[in-house]
Amino acid sequence: MLPGPLLFLRYAFMPNQLGYCGGSDSQALLEYGIANHVDRGLLELERQFDGAFPYLELIARTNDIVDPLDRQVVEAYWIGNSLLDRVDIGVLYASLEQRFRPRTTSKDWPWLAIKAPAGAKPHHSFHVLEVYPRAGLMRSGLVDRIVDTMKNCLIRWGRVCAVSGPQLVVEAPTLRHDFGKLQLTEPRRETVVRWHDGRGFVGDVREGDWVAIHWGWACDVLTLRQQANLERFTRWHLTLCNQTI
Repeated sequence: MLPGPLLFLRYAFMPNQLGYCGGSDSQALLEYGIANHVDRGLLELERQFDGAFPYLELIARTNDIVDPLDRQVVEAYWIGNSLLDRVDIGVLYASLEQRFRPRTTSKDWPWLAIKAPAGAKPHHSFHVLEVYPRAGLMRSGLVDRIVDTMKNCLIRWGRVCAVSGPQLVVEAPTLRHDFGKLQLTEPRRETVVRWHDGRGFVGDVREGDWVAIHWGWACDVLTLRQQANLERFTRWHLTLCNQTI
């Protein structure tokens, strides 16, 4: 089973390579992932993801797990698992208040503050759908640009229809904004990338497999349990998000 730090980098590599989060050495992340090697250098690179890492620390702490890069903790954040259901509402609220209240307006903060009591979990979909856009931005006339970014950042699940060298043809839902609400479409065929500079993390993928898609990058092969969890937590946070758009 893949160690937590290696699982983390599979999902973190592409947004880091695009310059959206983490440090400035995406090539090192790729090399660690290809080599399946973990050392202090990788751990230091992953601690630079100041958006994701505090969520890992929160999940670990509230589940009495010492290492925030424990595999189950990493899986909980990016994909979803039972650890999320054990996170205390008050702890999540306090974390959100400390991290994001200073960055929001007095109008926007109450919108975010109600999410923990409403059932939000420290899952990547929560951060994408709730923290990133903020209520003010969603109502500002920049909706198309924001939704496009959210669509790319949201980790989606796709079933592989064909393998074609550096690309995969998959059937996957995508995010859209209709009638003032965010929705997931029915699965549609699209092409995603699985190699960067001729290398990637899903080399042995086959037709019929489920893959995780992040910023157009097939970053991981999912088990049926993982696919179900990813869909469950994503749809849950989509429902919460639509209550306050």
